[in-house]
Amino acid sequence: MGIQLKNKAMEVALKIKKLGQDDPRRIIHSIKVGVALTLVSLFYYWKPLYDGFGASGIWAVITVVVIFEFTVGATLSKGLNRGLGTMLAGALGVGVDYLANLSGQKGEPFVLGIFVFLIAASATFSRFFPGIKARYDYGVLIFILTFSMVSVSGYRVDEFLTMAHQRLTTILVGGAICIIISIVVCPVWAGETLHNSIISNINKLANYLEGFGGEYFHSSDEHVTVPEKDKSFLQEYKVVLNSKSTEDSMANFARWEPRHGNFGFRHPWKHYLKIGSFARQCAYHIEALNFHLSPHQLQEPSQFRRMMEVPCKTISSESGKALKALATAMKTMTDPSPSSQLHLNAAKSAVNDLKNTLKSGTAQISDDISNLLAIIPDATVASILIDIVKSVEDLSEAVAELSLKAKFKSVSPEKPQLLHKGTIKPFVEEDDNEAQQQPHVVITVSGIENNNNNEDLPVNKK
Repeated sequence: MGIQLKNKAMEVALKIKKLGQDDPRRIIHSIKVGVALTLVSLFYYWKPLYDGFGASGIWAVITVVVIFEFTVGATLSKGLNRGLGTMLAGALGVGVDYLANLSGQKGEPFVLGIFVFLIAASATFSRFFPGIKARYDYGVLIFILTFSMVSVSGYRVDEFLTMAHQRLTTILVGGAICIIISIVVCPVWAGETLHNSIISNINKLANYLEGFGGEYFHSSDEHVTVPEKDKSFLQEYKVVLNSKSTEDSMANFARWEPRHGNFGFRHPWKHYLKIGSFARQCAYHIEALNFHLSPHQLQEPSQFRRMMEVPCKTISSESGKALKALATAMKTMTDPSPSSQLHLNAAKSAVNDLKNTLKSGTAQISDDISNLLAIIPDATVASILIDIVKSVEDLSEAVAELSLKAKFKSVSPEKPQLLHKGTIKPFVEEDDNEAQQQPHVVITVSGIENNNNNEDLPVNKK
């Protein structure tokens, strides 16, 4: 029993260690939350604060626990939503309570009940609007909760305004502490996380495409195949398939963040969702392509597979290089067109070669049904690779559009440099057999030694 507990404790300790090593920011975030809770606990620990706010200090603790999120954008989103929702609901609750008091003691509960019903129902219905749901859902929820509490408690509590003031103040203080610590102490920006996540996903797709040709046609290569432990790139693309929800939330939180690094306040975060969508389309094609790397598909290559090997390898390799160029351009925030377009054009050229190969190959064996059925898997791979080129092209256009909207730096083409300095002078050589003179040009190149003692080299000028 003791050994089992020890092994279980060791297993848990290793998991905790791995979790911290995968992303050290998680440890820092946990410390930041602990510091924030310690500070707001002063509402109870420090007697002057407790005498001023009393039991309402618990709302500062609740605020920290609820709104302190991992990223700055998420913390700002929840903090501002909670603050605005609380202030609006409190102000509206005071107004409703004043109107209810005018209706007399008997009519007050009916007026309060009517207003609670109308406002709660209207606010709840507004949560179904996509725009409000995406950015202000938490604020609307806090608005409904606060308004209901203020309206209901105001009917029985005598010092209503004092209670509302204390709760609002403690909530604002708790939210301010969370926001300040989140921004000042080792901030984790949602926008930067989204930017790096998109780059990482594109690199995963690129790694797969660059390695696919060698894996699919390995039986026709003479080199030794890659060990299984080095084939993790064949599975990394699967992360891209399930990235939509994370990207949506990160883009939403990034719009709340102030300027940081190279990302301005009006940075086109929404356009990252378009790039992510094209990346997932490419990943879906790769998922279909990956099926053909199963052992029962990698049989002894047919003559048709050998015919399409070169263009398929070129398509896969050049598409991967184009994606890596796009990822590098996004990482450095430079114009991706010059670098990626070269590889994309090479992939398109290989597509034309592949189409010609498919036509000639199918024409040769179309008279034999058994051979025609045998080439279907290879023809499917070729078709998927052609679709991948189209996806890479769409992705390239989306990144180019982002570079325009985000004002990425343009890369000027390198100017050719002269390696050596020289002089050019004409001279005239007389021909003994002809009565005419032919012009020549002499080019003298400095800095180059030859066996003729740097003699001038005559060049015929036509």
